[in-house]
Amino acid sequence: MFRVMNAEEAISLIRDGDCICVNSFVGIENPVALHEALYARYQKTHSPKHLTIVSSAGFGIWDENRNAEGYIREGAVDRLICGHFGAMPSTKKIIMENRFEAYNLPLGCISHAIRAQAGGIPGALSKVGLDIFVDPRREGPGINQISTDSYFVKVVEVDGQEFLYYKLPKITVALIKGTAADRKGNISFDDMYMSGDALSICQAAKSHNGIVIVQVDRIVDMPSRPRNAIIPGCLVDAIVVQEPEEKEDALQALTGSFEIPYEEWDTWTEKLERVTAAHRKDSVASQIIGERASRELHKEDIVNIGIGIPETISNYARKTGMLDHITLTVESGSIGGFPASGKFFGAMIGAASVYDMANQFDLYNHGGLDICFMGALEVDAHGNVNAHRGPGAYAGIGGFANITARTPTVVFCLTFNTKGLNVTQNDGQVHIIENGSIPKFVKEVRSISFSARKALQNGQKVLYVTERCVFILNSRGLKLLEVYPGIDVQTDILDLLPFDVEY
Repeated sequence: MFRVMNAEEAISLIRDGDCICVNSFVGIENPVALHEALYARYQKTHSPKHLTIVSSAGFGIWDENRNAEGYIREGAVDRLICGHFGAMPSTKKIIMENRFEAYNLPLGCISHAIRAQAGGIPGALSKVGLDIFVDPRREGPGINQISTDSYFVKVVEVDGQEFLYYKLPKITVALIKGTAADRKGNISFDDMYMSGDALSICQAAKSHNGIVIVQVDRIVDMPSRPRNAIIPGCLVDAIVVQEPEEKEDALQALTGSFEIPYEEWDTWTEKLERVTAAHRKDSVASQIIGERASRELHKEDIVNIGIGIPETISNYARKTGMLDHITLTVESGSIGGFPASGKFFGAMIGAASVYDMANQFDLYNHGGLDICFMGALEVDAHGNVNAHRGPGAYAGIGGFANITARTPTVVFCLTFNTKGLNVTQNDGQVHIIENGSIPKFVKEVRSISFSARKALQNGQKVLYVTERCVFILNSRGLKLLEVYPGIDVQTDILDLLPFDVEY
């Protein structure tokens, strides 16, 4: 039977050695009050310690002094298993210092492994991850030198087919953020940007006789409408009421609490950028890339657009009217709206539906998208892509591996080089004023996020769209498919590549 407690009382239920699973998505919908109560307890008592934390998509709030950063930094956590670390600035840094074990698994594979635990199954099978870094025959999921546990990913064969088998430690604590608890303890997510894996996480914890702690904005007298109660009260142990900060109208637009017609998406996107200071001036190079990549869209496409340069595609889809004829999706479980970016990535303006994250990755994993547009850090001669690991830095694979694994058309959007790149475009002519000092096309990528070999086996169409040319993947590697007007194929492209390409 649930009890309403303060955050300190609720966190006292957590024991040394527990495996905590956090329901959040990169920087949104974190149970901040619970994390900060855990840190306060750890500072006073040096407990709970030896924790393992699991999160499909990470659980930061872009602030190294808030949320979980403090207790992770001071030694409460022994192991961290996440899909993405982007919103956790302090944690990202100390992972590379070998302060604790850290493992990076594809976001959707963690989501499905949580759902498997909820059903009493120890792990989840997937073809996602074969032949990329997480495959134990390549690197495995360990990020730093001390992360060598082979428990999390294994290669198995079922009915003559090869899969990766993803396992997680037994979840014993669920930390959840919801909107409201009714008098029966049922938890609704009405004012939330997403519900993520909330129900599966709670079911997994209870299957191991664990505890479920939920932070909510308020208690309501009347029971929630059944379909809106994502977590039934019988699964909840502790409810912590934390009055929320008042949301700006622009942020409320992301909760789906009122309808936003398609023709108003531009207006609300501008409002959101003003509130979050997320607006950035896109470079000429990114505009060129976005315009060219957007031409790959077709009516009725189901689409995923990554963050960074790919976001410019939506601007051109608006201008051409194509945006009204496609369905955009985001990994957190939203579909049919317009994805937010920056600190609110994972939320969506005008979503038609918001469902469990594991269901979204069911769609992605079996090739349910028609096309995706993704960024890239590096591309090699074979067409392999690194999108998760920079020099001395680690963001994590997130949903990238799931999205690109089976989607029929994959479009990578990247500049030819970076750091100092200066490009102009006049009357349709592209001119490279100065090349960047860091190449994006390399002999061999640092780590593989996308396997060209698997893509060829799957019959996927793969394009690499830059500000000066377009490459396509074929059986011999990269082929130069298109050179933009104003670009000299020899001096602006071929002379700068560390490998030969077909053209």
